[in-house]
Amino acid sequence: MTSPLFSRTVTVFALLLAVPVLVVLGSLLTPQPELWAHLLDTVLADYVTNSLLLALGVGVLSAGIGTLMAWTVARYQFVGRSVVQWLLLLPMAIPAYIMAYSYTGLLDFAGPVQSQLRLWFDWSYGDYYFPEIRSLPGAILMLSLVLYPYVYMLARTAFRQQSSSLLEASRTLGLTPRQHFWKVALPVARPAILTGAALAMMEALADYGTVQYFGVTTFTTGIFRTWFGMGNQLGAAQLSALLCSFVLLLLYLEQWSRRKLKFYQQGQKQQEPTRQPLTGVAGLALLLLCLLPVLLGFVLPALQLLGWASDRLNQLFSPDFIQLLINSFSLAALTALVTASLALCFAYAKRLSGHWSLALPVRIASMGYALPGTVIAIGVMLPLAALDNSIDLWAEQQFGIRTGLLLSGTLVALVLAYTVRFIAVALHSVEAGLMQITPSMDNAARSLGESPVGVLKRVHLPLLRASVLSALLLVFVDVLKELPATLLLRPFNFNTLSVRTYELASDERLADAALPALAIVLIGLIPVILLSRALDRSNRGAK
Repeated sequence: MTSPLFSRTVTVFALLLAVPVLVVLGSLLTPQPELWAHLLDTVLADYVTNSLLLALGVGVLSAGIGTLMAWTVARYQFVGRSVVQWLLLLPMAIPAYIMAYSYTGLLDFAGPVQSQLRLWFDWSYGDYYFPEIRSLPGAILMLSLVLYPYVYMLARTAFRQQSSSLLEASRTLGLTPRQHFWKVALPVARPAILTGAALAMMEALADYGTVQYFGVTTFTTGIFRTWFGMGNQLGAAQLSALLCSFVLLLLYLEQWSRRKLKFYQQGQKQQEPTRQPLTGVAGLALLLLCLLPVLLGFVLPALQLLGWASDRLNQLFSPDFIQLLINSFSLAALTALVTASLALCFAYAKRLSGHWSLALPVRIASMGYALPGTVIAIGVMLPLAALDNSIDLWAEQQFGIRTGLLLSGTLVALVLAYTVRFIAVALHSVEAGLMQITPSMDNAARSLGESPVGVLKRVHLPLLRASVLSALLLVFVDVLKELPATLLLRPFNFNTLSVRTYELASDERLADAALPALAIVLIGLIPVILLSRALDRSNRGAK
């Protein structure tokens, strides 16, 4: 049993993290008919249509690429497979908005691709057609190239866990390998694929940098315009609530679509099917097929960034760039420490007491990852601004002084928004580690007179070192890449790598944006490498 004080403390913190979401949804209780009439007459239809098409397109394309890659590496043995299976995770290291900047530099009219085509064929402007990268299909492609690993990771695990008895039964019934994939393997892996596709679609709905740079009007761009262009925070909150309802509907549809899908393995350990060896032309073709997403999703944009940054390496030691690194690292490190600490408390409290009064607030608090950073930023800003105004009014009445912005204009707001956004990431990692610790160790420690806090400190923390480190790293890199919340909540004269990259790219200074963008990519490789190593260890353990 957990102590009442610990339970109440965890509940209070969990409810505090749930406040931003509740504030955004509660904004609908204050009608703004004039604003909505204006939006209905002008841009709301574009917001809804483009957001839905973007999410649907990214979901379908990510599911297609991720499933195909997962089936290839899980069921076939070909030259280079052991390297390709972790190379396919590399696009996760590149934020979508940086991918957009890189491909714009490659494919626009003055870029190397069109310039070379004009040189080869002696073309001039208007003599040929070239697809416009700054478009809705271009945004779908950019987002899919960085988000397909969500599907790939889950589908690869699902395919590997399918028993060889399924394949043997298919052969007994006369099914070809292709029929086995469509009629047996794919339906069994469908829950994992749908979960990965839903994650990709939620990230697409949350994107701001890519769609803003490509000129695609979505809910996220509309929220920024309503807040900054019209100066209407309440209207921005109501738009956020509408976007929030889309995300929650997507989560419900994902769960509803697999409500009748129940697949169970037998109690004994299942034998993993032997991968089919492919050599010669067939093996080379599979290798090239698997390298294509890596080439498009990591190699080409990384080379473009390197080419741009090579002429600006002298800026590495400039005071401005060093300040950007300090700001970004300190903000990410602080948020990672706060988030991982809260996740550890939440997970341990749930382990000690499964009562709904504690589990429900934790569950609500962990919903933040499903919501766009824009939504969370508005949900954080409104209550903090109201609190600041109340403190300022009280201080002026009591002491004749003005306190100003104590919370909403400082890093407190930013750290709170990040914590709400990424607490689920840290909580998942810590809970996965706690599940591997047998309850008998808790009982043994308690029988020796240890308190619950003592058990956590002396027993669990040493065993959870890897899980907590993973949580810290994942949150650290997610904060480095987060753009919408940072744009909305950062204090004046406070810049980060992501914001500086966005500002320079928005001014069409793509070459100048390369250095901070490349720094984000290089740091993003750390969790990708750790994740690939963890997947390899889990796969070896499953054999």
